[in-house]
Amino acid sequence: MDVFKQNERLGRGVNILGYDPVWKNRFMARMRSEHFRLIRSVGFNNVRIALHPFRDDAIGEENRLSEEWLETLDWAVEQALGNWLMPIIDFHEFIVMGRDPFGNRDRLLAFWDQIGKLYSNYPDSLVFELLNEPNGELTPELWNRLLIDVLRIVRKTNPDRAVIIGPALWNSLTGLDRLALPEEDRNIIVTVHYYEPMDFTHQGAKWAGRENRVGVKWAGSPEERKAIMRDFEKVQAWSEKHDRPIFLGEFGVYDRADMDSRVRYLSFVARLAEEIGWSWAYWQFDSDFILYDIPNNRWVEPVLNALIPSVKQG
Repeated sequence: MDVFKQNERLGRGVNILGYDPVWKNRFMARMRSEHFRLIRSVGFNNVRIALHPFRDDAIGEENRLSEEWLETLDWAVEQALGNWLMPIIDFHEFIVMGRDPFGNRDRLLAFWDQIGKLYSNYPDSLVFELLNEPNGELTPELWNRLLIDVLRIVRKTNPDRAVIIGPALWNSLTGLDRLALPEEDRNIIVTVHYYEPMDFTHQGAKWAGRENRVGVKWAGSPEERKAIMRDFEKVQAWSEKHDRPIFLGEFGVYDRADMDSRVRYLSFVARLAEEIGWSWAYWQFDSDFILYDIPNNRWVEPVLNALIPSVKQG
């Protein structure tokens, strides 16, 4: 498998299901089967399925994943594949792993041992992402050691599957130079997340300490564009030096920003990533930063058209 071609196939995507009640109760699901069809119909190529098995109490005795939770995951994977979308199984327990990486190491390994076995015969369009945004106590040095252990588990059952791995320090570009990957494994796609400038992308977000900071605009000035271009050039230089493809696994603007600024920013970031040759996934379909208004059954058209220009909505 040519991992660069695999990354090219990932193309344009969107994060899904991270905060959907479907994981607790299938009957309470916000996202439904028809939404996968809609995602594909407007031109997306991948869906990054954000999984929180610890939060969902899906890991029980002897670190076994519950059958009910796995059935929901199977549903999401099958819906993606059935609609010609590439599903990314993303282990999204970044908060828990950042607080206590040693205490949760065995659960992380058990998760990937089971997922690897369950999906070992699936097509190569299914991609694994070992851990979203390593941070906190999971330092770059510790993450470099842990990722080897996790990758070893995955490779026992999926020797050739594309695996996404990002740097510590929240998958930020500043952590790239401290990321150490096994040279012999060339089926790795490297991910970074991008939300700069945070005062713009996270304005009004309480969890980011910006609840009362609103009204920040992104005008798309030469200086604003150059700042993003410089950041992306650093990532691309790393990519070329290490011969690893790049997946921009998250970017977005919180809903409190004005729509004109959101559109300018999202369009610029998405087009720049594509020009460089990266795949990407917007954060996110539902919940916040939303791309699709589920209660009213409609796309947030300015956001959709910024991400995928000249789209005909299905």
